[in-house]
Amino acid sequence: MTNMELVLNMLAETSSTEISKSKTRKGFKEAEDSVIKGGNIARIAKEQLEKETGKKVVSDKNAKDIRKLNSGAEQ
Repeated sequence: MTNMELVLNMLAETSSTEISKSKTRKGFKEAEDSVIKGGNIARIAKEQLEKETGKKVVSDKNAKDIRKLNSGAEQ
């Protein structure tokens, strides 16, 4: 997972939390709706970034692979 993937994940989680906090009703359905809306915010950000850069944001690398690349162990 790259830094950008982590940031987008954090955006989805934080957005979901803030949307949920703004609701007066706190049932399962409201929580589910908040999570979907938070995920959509991150999806839109990801799509816009990919459009602007011409590069895919999501990689097939996991955290261990990224650490190896960052340390120069795997070139």
